[in-house]
Amino acid sequence: MNYKSSFLSFALVAAAALTSCSPAQKTAEEAPDKDISIQLYSLREVIGDSARYAENHDSVFNRLSEMGYKSVETANYVNRKFYGVTPEQFKADCEAAGLTALSSHATRVLTPEEIAAHDFTEAMKWWDDAIADHKAAGMTYIVTPWSSMPNNLEEAQTLCDYHNAIGEKCREAGLKYGYHTHSMEFDKIPGTETVWMDYLVENTAPENMFWQLDTYLAVKAGASPVEYIKKYPGRIVMLHVKDKYELGQSGMVNFEPIFLAAEASGMKNYVVEQEGTDGTHSVVDAAGMNADYLRHADFVKAKY
Repeated sequence: MNYKSSFLSFALVAAAALTSCSPAQKTAEEAPDKDISIQLYSLREVIGDSARYAENHDSVFNRLSEMGYKSVETANYVNRKFYGVTPEQFKADCEAAGLTALSSHATRVLTPEEIAAHDFTEAMKWWDDAIADHKAAGMTYIVTPWSSMPNNLEEAQTLCDYHNAIGEKCREAGLKYGYHTHSMEFDKIPGTETVWMDYLVENTAPENMFWQLDTYLAVKAGASPVEYIKKYPGRIVMLHVKDKYELGQSGMVNFEPIFLAAEASGMKNYVVEQEGTDGTHSVVDAAGMNADYLRHADFVKAKY
């Protein structure tokens, strides 16, 4: 994710988006009911920081609920708040619109010095606070959205040990800890023939860490989401359902075999994420199109 914005231009987008009525919104009620979640990063133009959240969250959350979304995944946990409000307030804001706070993208990245020293002391203090806040917000999952790429096998093992420690702490507190893939995880660890994704999976405990596989970025990296779901059964617990723009429009991602493999694996958590739109729709209307795509897709059978 690239967290960047221009508040003035986004405010204009927000005003137009929140007053428009998309075809997806009009047809959503006609589709079968399915539990669909959305990563709020998708709507960063209208709800991406504390100022925009304060101005637009009521309208945005109500629109998401009308579109058929049942839950949200956050992308703004800063100074122990979500989008500038307390965990308790964020939970209440979601519930007021008929949504639940399912998961969150949040992490404490180790510094090069901490990696070299294999020292997680200060980082784990951050995680103590984060875990308490995510529980207060009613979350089920915490997902690391990004981590540094190791320079060698020693650093790779240090990072695995760190993720294991985080996952153990989350598990003891009743939360589940995961890792969101981008493209770099499918690169080889420098100086080896080992793919970083494979090393991470094989050197972290299943009970301590799951995977949130980004469909678009995996395909973009030349990896097969289907093969990875089958290769590591039970480890990929969540999908980020993503295309280049709106779902199903690029032709790059063949969603049907992905969903069939995910259903066969017992996966229950599917989160829509959009990096952007094709330029002809607002981000809010694009979210409606994505919900409509999933609600009408015959191959999406799981009650997630």
